[in-house]
Amino acid sequence: MTTLALISRDYDMSHLVPSILRAAPELDVRMYGDPAAQQAEVAVCWNPPPGAIAAMPRVRLVHSIAAGVDNILADPTLPAVPLCRVVDPQHARGMAEFVTWGVLHFHRQLDRVLANHRSATWYRPEQQAPSTCTVGVMGLGEIGAHVAAELHRLGFSVRGWARQSRELPGIGVYCGEAGLPMFLEGVDILVCLLPLTDATRGLLNGNTFARLRRGAKLIHVGRGEHLVAADLLEALHSGQLGGAIVDVFPHEPLPADDPLWRAPNLIVTPHMASVASADTIGLQVAQNVRRLLKGEALANVVDVSRGY
Repeated sequence: MTTLALISRDYDMSHLVPSILRAAPELDVRMYGDPAAQQAEVAVCWNPPPGAIAAMPRVRLVHSIAAGVDNILADPTLPAVPLCRVVDPQHARGMAEFVTWGVLHFHRQLDRVLANHRSATWYRPEQQAPSTCTVGVMGLGEIGAHVAAELHRLGFSVRGWARQSRELPGIGVYCGEAGLPMFLEGVDILVCLLPLTDATRGLLNGNTFARLRRGAKLIHVGRGEHLVAADLLEALHSGQLGGAIVDVFPHEPLPADDPLWRAPNLIVTPHMASVASADTIGLQVAQNVRRLLKGEALANVVDVSRGY
């Protein structure tokens, strides 16, 4: 019987056990800390403790429970075995819903309406055509490209920034470090959907915010480590940024005493933009385990050199 270990240092993964066993009842699923988990051939992870996977002598496959794998790649002792991620077919739709809500929240000035509500102020914002609002999407992978296309369909002026150039109908694409300043110039709402790599860590910083149109808004649904929180706070207090929605943080849940909770016109959301269902995770993990045992090509293998 093949043993699979669920490993995390700060996230209870026990809710995944029924879904994995429904998809592959032949597996022996163990939780991290169980002595039997040490001998598992498959490590299914979210933010695993450093060295935990390297201490498993029989491991043949490491599998993330999400699209992101930076929390796994952060371990310098990670064994040289295949690393796979979950690609939820509904993930892009959920992300597009969340980002569209955020864009409309700012474009229709609902942030101002809510502030007026609290002060009992009756003011009707002028309605502007979506084409007058420039939305910049950072990251044009499967999810980012879908989000950009949905915003374009709604009539927004959409541009994208990615590591490599690609063709997206109706969307101007800028690429690489050289294309970043031109991409940022004139953006009204900046959306971050980047993977976390050495090149993107800390990219949402004061220099980036300074290149945006004054009063621009930020919707951050990438990875927590993209954001320099102190620079965001400074930009919000100075008015360089007029508002932000932040869904991801380096340490979650966000501590109650974190100043982001009290920043002007900033909405903190609990990493909810789009989450794969337990059944989707269980099915994709089970399918890849079966491929591994049969010597077949694995699905959604990560290019470790790129980080995604």
